[in-house]
Amino acid sequence: MDALKTGLRSLPELFDLQLELKKKREQRENYLAVCGDTGCTAWGSEQVKDLFARCLEEKGLSQSTGLKFTGCLGLCECGPVVIVFPQGIFYQKVKTEDIEEIVEQTLLQGKVVERLLYQDPLSGAKIVHAEEIPFYRKQQRVLLANNWKIDPSSIEDYLALGGYGALGRVLGQMSSEQVIGEIKASRLRGRGGAGFPAGLKWEECSGMPAKQKYIICNADEGDPGAFMDRSLLEGNPHSVLEGLIIGGFAVGASEGIIYIRAEYPTAVQKVRLAIAQAEELGLLGENILGSRFSFKVSVSVGAGAFVCGETSALVESVHGRVGEPRQKPPHLAERGYNNCPTVINNVETLANIPYIINMGAEAYSRIGSGKSGGTKIFSLVGKVHHTGLVEVPLGMPLRKIIFEIGGGIKGGKAFKAVQTGGPSGGCLPASMLDLPTDFDELNAAGSMMGSGGMIVMDEETCMVDLARYFLKFLNDESCGCCFTCREGLSRMLEMVEAITKGQSSMAEFALLKELAAVVRDSTMCGLGQTGANPVLSTIRYFTEEYRAHIEERRCPAGVCRDLISFHINSELCNGCGACRRKCPAGAITGEAKMPHFIRAELCTKCGICLESCPIQAVIKL
Repeated sequence: MDALKTGLRSLPELFDLQLELKKKREQRENYLAVCGDTGCTAWGSEQVKDLFARCLEEKGLSQSTGLKFTGCLGLCECGPVVIVFPQGIFYQKVKTEDIEEIVEQTLLQGKVVERLLYQDPLSGAKIVHAEEIPFYRKQQRVLLANNWKIDPSSIEDYLALGGYGALGRVLGQMSSEQVIGEIKASRLRGRGGAGFPAGLKWEECSGMPAKQKYIICNADEGDPGAFMDRSLLEGNPHSVLEGLIIGGFAVGASEGIIYIRAEYPTAVQKVRLAIAQAEELGLLGENILGSRFSFKVSVSVGAGAFVCGETSALVESVHGRVGEPRQKPPHLAERGYNNCPTVINNVETLANIPYIINMGAEAYSRIGSGKSGGTKIFSLVGKVHHTGLVEVPLGMPLRKIIFEIGGGIKGGKAFKAVQTGGPSGGCLPASMLDLPTDFDELNAAGSMMGSGGMIVMDEETCMVDLARYFLKFLNDESCGCCFTCREGLSRMLEMVEAITKGQSSMAEFALLKELAAVVRDSTMCGLGQTGANPVLSTIRYFTEEYRAHIEERRCPAGVCRDLISFHINSELCNGCGACRRKCPAGAITGEAKMPHFIRAELCTKCGICLESCPIQAVIKL
């Protein structure tokens, strides 16, 4: 273990250290994995971890049982999550008052604490082991597989599982051309949204004659409800760092930059720690592992502008200037950061690199479908039973992700739509549920892969209101450089808002479709080009819902306030007064034990009366 103090100077030293750490890990296979991701931390997992540490010490178990504060374990709605290894016992919604019982029952007596087990929402069965839970069993976890095995703040944990072995193989056995050839053969496409083949991007930059080149990791994850990149950086930062170093070697870059938004303070802290650990061990710096390759990495913290997910805007932000896209060419491979050839890859793209080198391109390319190799991590949120991070082979049908992994729609309601690709993505109806989650298939359907956001909606979602919501977000985030984006999104928002208020016409509706197509076809960057997707896709698949708003002045989902009203059924109302007491506007009148009435001129349409009525006498029209 001297290398941990003195640093690694050669490839044999790296492989010897990996072997030593692997043996040490195997001798201590008993450990508790406490989810330390942001979601579980918000539920109190840090306090759970601290109390576990204290309890293990008091019971004399701290030497025999390890404790890992891990990255995201996936099933976010069950947090805080604790998994007991090596058995793989899965405990959900663990509170501080449960700690002593888990230690006493499970660690000391080998018994399972039944009340903390996961319960299948469909069958009602309680499931003991994590790998038997449908949410996990039907995934193919490659990038997330190590999240419950390592402490993200420990480079030793990463090395014990073979970490930096791919870098060692690259530096010891491969040329940059061979590395690029392997990535091309793997069919890896960029996971940031565009789906451009990663190997071709590297090849273009590698071929540029220049003394100085850069490779940038794009961690500017700005989609509402998306947290794939953050969870990778918080759960396994060394996998991303290793991919970045290999990418630097392949394209001939001597410097890497991780561009990350300021709203991710935990990820920033863990990435900086990982860089410091790699530098101390000699995996970053001059002549890495005795080779002629030198590479350094820095962190650039962005202000959180959505448009900085666009590569040229990102480079402007790294320079310290306002993040605004620029016309191309020249492409970044010709002139990027500091006017030098630059390649930019998404977090998830880089995290795939070590696995491709270790598995081999042929084995990796067998995962996935069509032109796309490997897996994709989706942030599955919305009206499903199981929300969280899902990793599946590219090409898996939407139906399987939503109903088999996600557990179907909550409350027995009907599925209505799923939006893929974040705010710039499209909304797909029930008729498209068998569509494969593939870059090309989603684009053809009027949506997109994006970075991996997946929002599921039930019958109570208004698609017109949803289009309005995402248009507002995109309009706020537009940099304003392009007239069509700046004015087009703003005007589209006004038109959709008018529809939600019943103040539009079919002529205006036709103009909305025309304007959306103009914005899509004439804007410079990806934000504007895809900014019309929420409108175009909802019009394409939910035209009748728009017609109901315009022609009938009615919101079928009962969401748009200007198009709904609340009434009390006098035949059902027993005059209990529950709605009257809770109405914030004082719009409900009536005597005790007599039917009540809602004064329309005072009603703010908040819906509290509907929620508070114990006998369902309140009707929403």
